[in-house]
Amino acid sequence: MRLSALASSGLAMVAAAVTLTACSGSTPSESTSPAPQATSAAAAASPGSSAAHTGTFKGDNGKHVAGTVNISDGKVVLAGFSSDAGPDLHIYLTNGATESGVSAGKQLGAIAYDQASQTFSLAGVAPSRYNTVVIHCDKAKAVFGDASLS
Repeated sequence: MRLSALASSGLAMVAAAVTLTACSGSTPSESTSPAPQATSAAAAASPGSSAAHTGTFKGDNGKHVAGTVNISDGKVVLAGFSSDAGPDLHIYLTNGATESGVSAGKQLGAIAYDQASQTFSLAGVAPSRYNTVVIHCDKAKAVFGDASLS
C-alpha cells in the first residue's frame, strides 16, 4: 500500500513537470514572433479606460518575464517587454495571477515573447474591473508572469 502511494505521488510530480515543460524553451514548431493584436488609433475606448494604470512585470513559476505595462486611452501598451519562449503565450487582464484569475479574466491576444513593444486594444473591456496583467501559456495552463496594476 505504501509503495503504491509513493508511485502515485511520483507520477503526479512528473505530470506537473511535463505540463510546465510544454511552454519551456524553443521547439522547431514554435514561431519566433507570433503577431500580437495591434490596435489602431481609431480603436474605441471602453468605459473606465480613461484612467491610466501601470505595472512592472515579474516572472512566476520559474519563468522570466520583464518590462512595464501601461493601460490608458483604450489600449494596453507593453514596453521593454521580454519573456521566456512559449508556444501559446497570451496576455490577460485578471484579478490575481492564478489559473482561476486567468479563467475569469479577459484575454487580449497572443503575445510575442521577444518583441519589446506591443499594443493591445481594450475595445469592449472595462480595465478598471481588473488589477493584474498576466502572461499565460494557454497550452500548458501556466502563468509565466504578472504585473500588478496601480
